Amino acid sequence: MDLTTPVLIIGGSTIAIAFYVAWSIGANDLANSMGTSVGSKALTIRKAIIVAGIFEFLGAALIGIHVTKTLRYGIVDPNASVFSGNPFIYVYGMLAALLAAAIWITISTHFSLPISTTQSIVGSLVGFGVVAAGVSSVSWGKILEIGESWVLSPIAGMLLAFFIFFIVKKVIFDVEKPLESTKKVVPFFAFTLMIVISFSIFKGIENTNFPPVPLFMALGISFAAGFLAAIVSYVFVSRYKPKNVATEYDEYKSIEHIFIYLQLITACYVAFAHGANDVANAIGPLAAIVDILESGTIVPGVSIPIWLIAIGAIGIVIGLGTWGYKVIYTIGNKITEITPTRGFAAEFSTALVVLTCSRLGMPISTSQVLVGSVIGVGLAKGIFAVDLKVIKTILTSWVLTVPVSAATTAGIFICLRAIGG
Repeated sequence: MDLTTPVLIIGGSTIAIAFYVAWSIGANDLANSMGTSVGSKALTIRKAIIVAGIFEFLGAALIGIHVTKTLRYGIVDPNASVFSGNPFIYVYGMLAALLAAAIWITISTHFSLPISTTQSIVGSLVGFGVVAAGVSSVSWGKILEIGESWVLSPIAGMLLAFFIFFIVKKVIFDVEKPLESTKKVVPFFAFTLMIVISFSIFKGIENTNFPPVPLFMALGISFAAGFLAAIVSYVFVSRYKPKNVATEYDEYKSIEHIFIYLQLITACYVAFAHGANDVANAIGPLAAIVDILESGTIVPGVSIPIWLIAIGAIGIVIGLGTWGYKVIYTIGNKITEITPTRGFAAEFSTALVVLTCSRLGMPISTSQVLVGSVIGVGLAKGIFAVDLKVIKTILTSWVLTVPVSAATTAGIFICLRAIGG
């Protein structure tokens, strides 16, 4: 297709809107992913931006392609008859979906609500499909599968975080000499953490443009990384001598200080997992539009260029740095008290669930998993440690996200189709 003026206008506006979506995702979704690290004071806002910038891009580049493929052509059937006659209808729909999702995310961030940006973009795509090509054009089987993950993933995060923090509580806080116990068990936590991180990364790059790593090699490298982490952490904790442990409070404070370093690792892990899953929310529809503008037809099999991934990752990080503080405060301070030990449990469980779903190509919500994980570590201390009023408000915003996004997309799409002809 020749690059005529309308195509250039549509292409330029789409890139701008996709960047806006990525910015809004960073201000909301990535912000709540970093909220536990900032809330526990393991990271400052500035350091969180640096960590997020590096690992968000790595996750998007290495594994993000799986979920991007799902959002590009997996929700609305590109072979519907209405699109074969005029593929630009698909362009208008994706453009409307991007804009509608960004508007709802921006409104939610203004009210400091950690919503699901994945729900927003998926709901937007459903709204476009129903209005443009009818109910049958929507892949309802895929929607049901994704919907189940939206219910199960926060529950999985909650249970896993509860279990991890329960172990931390039993082997550290409930023993006679908690600081000595901490020095003994931290190397085991570091060993397990690095094995899981390394192996999930190796398995995640399968079916991408990167060369696959044989299973035995991935396991060998992962265990080697785990042993190295265990040795380094053992040397660190064995030499760690707190200045003052006169009281029980001082001892617990020293324990939390040790766990800051583990939480820094899990913060990198969460940023990586977020990039692997949520960058697709910004660039999935954009990738479909680029396909059509370049070829003049819908071509689902075309590879996704790295510059699209870069647009999404950069926009997300800028969103975190400019407006993310609002949602960070909700996650890090309002739901329950966050300490480095709790933050470690919440972030580790969140990243594990998100990366597993990313590997399966499931566009789940990092927000929902993290909120579930934060609730889980709060419940480990008792129901009264969790602010149920805040949780109720967050759940209400989740319920509203899909219908509001779908309706907004439908309205924008109708306007675009009327203008474009």
